[in-house]
Amino acid sequence: MARKDKVQKTNAMRELDRAGISYTVHVYEVDESDLSGVHVAEQLGEEPGQGFKTLVTVSPAGEHVVCCIPVAEELDLKAAARVAGQKALSMMHVRDLLPTTGYVRGGCSPVGMKKRFPTLVDETAELWDTVYISGGRRGLQLELVPADLVRFCDATLADICSSGGDVTA
Repeated sequence: MARKDKVQKTNAMRELDRAGISYTVHVYEVDESDLSGVHVAEQLGEEPGQGFKTLVTVSPAGEHVVCCIPVAEELDLKAAARVAGQKALSMMHVRDLLPTTGYVRGGCSPVGMKKRFPTLVDETAELWDTVYISGGRRGLQLELVPADLVRFCDATLADICSSGGDVTA
C-alpha cells in the first residue's frame, strides 16, 4: 500500500495504543455541510445506536463534564448533571472546544483530550459488542469494545440521553 494511504495517528489513537487497547480505524469522507454523527454512521454503514458522539458540558462553576451518547439521541442535561454531581450543566460553546479539549466540532473524542475530565457514557453502549467514537479528527472513527472505552476514560455508565434530536458540540 502506498504511504499516503496510511492514516496519521491522532492523540486518541496514541493514547489507546499506550494503554494496550485494541481498536479499528474507519475513514469516511467529511461533509462540512453535515457534521452530524447520524450522517457519519450512514456513510460507514453503522447502526446509529452504535455510534457515540462526544459532547462537552460546563457546570455553573466552570467545571467540564464529557458526555458520550448515541449519535441520534439528545443529551438530557438534567440527568447528566445529576449523575455528575453537578447542580446544572450546559453545552460548552463551540469556540471553547478547541482550546479546552484540543479537538474541533465533528472531531471531538473522549480519548486524548488536553486534560482528563469526568466522563459519562450512556448506558446503551453496553448493548453493543463494539461502539464507534471519533478518532480525534474529522474523517476518522474508532471502533472499540465499550468496556475498554469506559475503563480507559474512567467513565460512569448512566442513562443520560433522551430521544428527540441531534445535539452536537
